Order: sequence, then C-alpha cells, then structure tokens
Amino acid sequence: MRKISNVFYITIGLIILAVGYGVAAAESFEAVTTSIKSFVSSSFGWYYMLLLSFLLVLSIFFIFSPFGKVRLGQDADRPTFSTITWIAMLFSAGMGIGLVFYGAAEPLSHYAINPATAEPNTDAAFKEAMRQTFFHWGLHVWAMYGIVGLALAYFQFRKEEPGLISATLKPIFGKKMEGPWGVLVDVLAVFATAFGVATSLGFGAVQINAGLNYLFGFTIGFTSQLIIIAVVTVLFVMSAWSGLSKGIKYLSNTNLILAIALLGFVLILGPTLLIFNVFTDSIGGYLANLVSMSFRTAPLNDIHRGWLEDWTIFYWAWWISWAPFVSMFIARVSKGRTIREFMVVVMLAPTVLSAIWFSAFGTTAINMQREGIVDLAKTDTELTIFEMFHAMPLSIIISIVAVLLIASFFITSADSATFVLGMQSTYGSLTPPNSVKIIWGVIQSTIAIILLSVNGLTALQNTIIIAALPFSFIILLMIISLLKALKSELPKSERPRRRKAKDNV
Repeated sequence: MRKISNVFYITIGLIILAVGYGVAAAESFEAVTTSIKSFVSSSFGWYYMLLLSFLLVLSIFFIFSPFGKVRLGQDADRPTFSTITWIAMLFSAGMGIGLVFYGAAEPLSHYAINPATAEPNTDAAFKEAMRQTFFHWGLHVWAMYGIVGLALAYFQFRKEEPGLISATLKPIFGKKMEGPWGVLVDVLAVFATAFGVATSLGFGAVQINAGLNYLFGFTIGFTSQLIIIAVVTVLFVMSAWSGLSKGIKYLSNTNLILAIALLGFVLILGPTLLIFNVFTDSIGGYLANLVSMSFRTAPLNDIHRGWLEDWTIFYWAWWISWAPFVSMFIARVSKGRTIREFMVVVMLAPTVLSAIWFSAFGTTAINMQREGIVDLAKTDTELTIFEMFHAMPLSIIISIVAVLLIASFFITSADSATFVLGMQSTYGSLTPPNSVKIIWGVIQSTIAIILLSVNGLTALQNTIIIAALPFSFIILLMIISLLKALKSELPKSERPRRRKAKDNV
C-alpha cells in the first residue's frame, strides 16, 4: 500500500494558513505580498536575468556534449509516447492556457499601452512588441524547464530514485535528503505547484466566463466563475482517474488539434501576408537581440527598469515558480529519450509553436489597432481575444473554438498538476493513488474559488513569485548534483582528472 508522506500534511497546513490569511485580511495579505514581491523584483532582478541566461547556455552545452547520448532510463528503454503526443503534452502542461490568455493581449500591450523603450503606436513599438513577447515565452523559459526536467528524469529513470525534487540532491547531501531537509525541499515544490495551478484555474475561469458572456450572455461574476470551476473540476478529476496514458494523453492531443484549428482561422481570416512577414522579421530580431535582451537591467533608467520589473523579471520569477510542476510532468512523460533529444525538443518545439502563435494573434490585434478597426487597447485582458474575434469573419465559430480550447487547456493543466502533486506527496510514486489525486484536485479548485470570492488572486500570484526565489537556489543545487552524477556516464578516459599536488622536498 502506498503511504502518504509528511509532505502532504505539512503543505495542506501551510495552504490553510495562507488561504485563511487571504480571506480574513484580504487587503493586508495583498499589501504584504505586493511589498515583498516588489523587494524581490528590484533586489534580485539581476540575479534572475543571469540565472535564466546561464540555464540557456547550459542547455546548449548538454545538447552538444558527450552527455547527449545518455538515455533517460536504462539503455534498453524506449519512449512511451509518440513524438507528436509528447510535444502536445509539453505544450499543454507548460503554458497552453497562457497562450490563449495573452496571445493577443501581450503584444498589443507592448505596442499600444506600455512599450519597453519605443514610443507607443509606432513601427518601432510593433517590432519591439513581437521581439519582447518571443523573449518572454521562448528559449530561456524552456531551457529552464528542460534543465530541471532533465535532472528529475535522469535520477528518476536512470538512477531509479523516487520522483521527488529532493531525490535529485542526493549526490550532494546524501541521506540528509531522506530526512527533514528533503521534506522542506519537497514542501516548497508542492506549495508552489498547488498555488500556481490554483492561480491558473482562477484566471482560466475568468476568461471562460468572458467568452461565455460574449457568446451566450452569461453574467460575468463570481457565481458564473464558481459554476465554471465546479464543472471543470469534475472533468479533470474524471481525467485524472483514468490515468496518464489515457486522460492526459487524449486531452493533450485534443488541445493540439483545437490549437491548430484556432491558429488556422486567425492565419486565414487575419492579415495573412503581414503575419508571415512579421513572424520572419521577428524571429530575426529576437535572435539578433537575444544576448542584449538576456542581460538587460536598465540600471540608469528608472522608467525602463520599471518596465523590466513588471514584465521580464516578473515572467522569469513566474516561470521559476512553475518549474516544480511543469518540469516534473515533462520528466514523467520523457522516459526513454536521450538527453540530446530531450533538450532539443523541449527547448525548440514549444518555442517555435509559441512564436507562430504570437505572430498570428499579436499581429492581428496590433493591425486592428493600427487600422482603427477596434480599440483593443481599452479592453480588459481576458476579453481582448474575443473582441478581436468579434471584428473578424466567422466570429462566433472562432470564439466557440477558443472557449473549447481554453477549457481543454484548463482541464489538462489541472489534471497534470494533480498527477504531479500526487507523486510528490506519496514518496515519488509514479502511479499515485486516485484518492490522493482527487483530494489535490479538490484542494486546487477550492483555493481558486475562495480567493476569487475575495479578489485574492493577485495576492496569490505574488505569493508564488516570492516562492520562486528560494526555489531558484534549489535549481542551482540540482545542476551541481546532476553534473556530479553524470560524470559516471563518461568513459574513464574522458573524465576530468584532478592533479595531485607534489610534495616539496
């Protein structure tokens, strides 16, 4: 019988305390977390920029190093899922719902509302908007997920350790990771995962509510969002019950089909030629400016520095806070891949898909703004995409596909999270019991509902961004541990040798 670990009970206690504080003193909770988040962003922004850039360089090293031949599993193991299904899973669990939420809104904001450095509503702002959006959703993010996922998959499948964050640190700390220190590491990972996904559930419910309001006149408000979360909870619990190879696999493939359909509508019905030209030009601009964007901190310009803290540094912290969940799920579905194959696909496939997506939706939204077709800059973020669709042919059909896609991404993210939370609270079991997954599913939805009722999602978002700072140090320790363990994979002739000091005579 699989036992529930102390990680489960400790994390539940912390969640009750945090949510209780958020309900009892909502304004105080938001003020405190906002203050701490601002301190972290202003004081550690340089560190986040260096960290993500280092992880990108390290990812490239793994691709071209002799370690690339090492298989994530035993030498005879082969992948469980087809490459297409695998990519669909990466895409769905990583940032699927975010692409729909921000697909049109983020490039539009960088163009018309608050550009990084250019003047609003100019050609320079248009180019910069696409370049910055590619940067925020591109190689750096997936390099980070790839490195953390690589460490988890290597120790889990190659070294046959439990599927726990703490287990990846054993080469450094040994048996200490099986005691209180290991529990502390795993509690931090579970806490960040539970709150991160609860935040997504809240924002997802808000956007589905906006879509249903546009399509069918559903009232926008807490009651509607409560019903949406309740329905989605039943669906993702059913999916979680069916297991990894059925529920999440089929949902991920459905996501990919719906995403391609929605993308196809926008490519065909939007400014097609402009979209392809912007995509090509923006890829070039992104790659040409990659180094300067990677290390930009604007130390001598308070306005530009403020923009970086609100966008780039916020994103880096946000993605790090999601690393325990996303990377653990990526690791779980990647058994049998080589390190080289794993890193190439994890870095490039979602990056390219995201670039195509933002080129289509961002260009269409910005073009409408430029041509005066509709003033999207004054629209709420969750409504931007639906207002854009409203100005296009076949708007009802496109909006229905969009709502279905948001719901499908919504279910997949929650389903994946319940699986990961179940693993982390049952000593790293690769097949956590359904009862534990259902409990975590209900907990995530309850957090989202409670905080929506008191407008506490912003404070919750602040909390997990704060949690990203300590977890970033764990990532660095995971890298040291992984490199130490990987030395044993090299032939003795290729291993680095230590020079022995000669005694002076």
